[in-house]
Amino acid sequence: MAKFRVGLTRDFLNENGEINVIGFELLDQIEDLEYEFLSEYTDVVQPDQIKDFDAVISLLPKFTKESFVGVERLAAIGRWGVGYEMIDLEACTEANIALYIAPDGVRRPMAQAIMTMLYALSGQLLIKDRLTREGRWDDKYNHPGIGLQGKVLGSIGMGNIAKEMFKLASPIGMIQLAFDPYASEKDAEDLGVRLVDFDTLLEQADFLAVNCPLTPQTRHFISEKELKKMKPTAYLINTARGPIVDQKALTEALINKEIAGAGLDVFTVEPVDPQDPLLQMENVIVSPHGLGFTDELYRGLGESDVRGVLKLIQGDIPDHVVNKEVLEKPEFQRKLNQFKEQSQKEKC
Repeated sequence: MAKFRVGLTRDFLNENGEINVIGFELLDQIEDLEYEFLSEYTDVVQPDQIKDFDAVISLLPKFTKESFVGVERLAAIGRWGVGYEMIDLEACTEANIALYIAPDGVRRPMAQAIMTMLYALSGQLLIKDRLTREGRWDDKYNHPGIGLQGKVLGSIGMGNIAKEMFKLASPIGMIQLAFDPYASEKDAEDLGVRLVDFDTLLEQADFLAVNCPLTPQTRHFISEKELKKMKPTAYLINTARGPIVDQKALTEALINKEIAGAGLDVFTVEPVDPQDPLLQMENVIVSPHGLGFTDELYRGLGESDVRGVLKLIQGDIPDHVVNKEVLEKPEFQRKLNQFKEQSQKEKC
């Protein structure tokens, strides 16, 4: 059997052809493995680019049903991140390909990013930065910050990032609420979080963080009706995915002072138009879908994806497979068994 082959999408390289993420150097330490970057970057991955690999680690390109036509060797795609809306999950399963993600790498950095938004919004940080730069020193008295003790921190979703967010926020003394129909009452109780219905969360949160994945069910989960239920003094923080929030409705709510402000790391269309009215508002803090991009996140994601490759080489299932139904398919099991047999031969 040929060496285990891993393909990396070409958007992991910078303009100088250098790898611009950390963690992939672990691939160099794995015996009987070879890896290379896909021949070119295309918005939609083509079959010829991936047909000769056992696994692919991907950043941004889309994988559609057409991407897998004639692709028989590929066993898994490791997504560099946790969102996978750019990958056709059903098509992966049909093609006997497991899709796995890397939540361990983003948990702390993204929770930290949410807290960065919370502190910046509550402290009126950007407004005070402008006052200082513009010589409006005494205007600071017109822009007091907001004390956080006793305020309500709410989360839409109670997954890994939300749990880490609540851990970081716990010493502040905020009241912690979450809406998640799939969350465990015990997990919430252990964190000091109270699970509530969606309307209660909207009505009581002083800072509302979006911590759910983008799915057909969560698209525009926050729209005009939901924004009107929020306090006029409340802030919305979205570091998840832009389309979860109806951006037009959010803009109108901010213009009409239906909520106090927002912290946005994500947008409906990215890159966001520099002329978008959201970017002109003093009470909105924005970042380019990268506030959580730290050395810790880069290394965590890279190493998590490589650990998935290591498991595959040994004939084991990677952690955090999304399309679990593929695991029972005979053709996928055949691929795993093939890897396992080869691994055992090499140990002899």
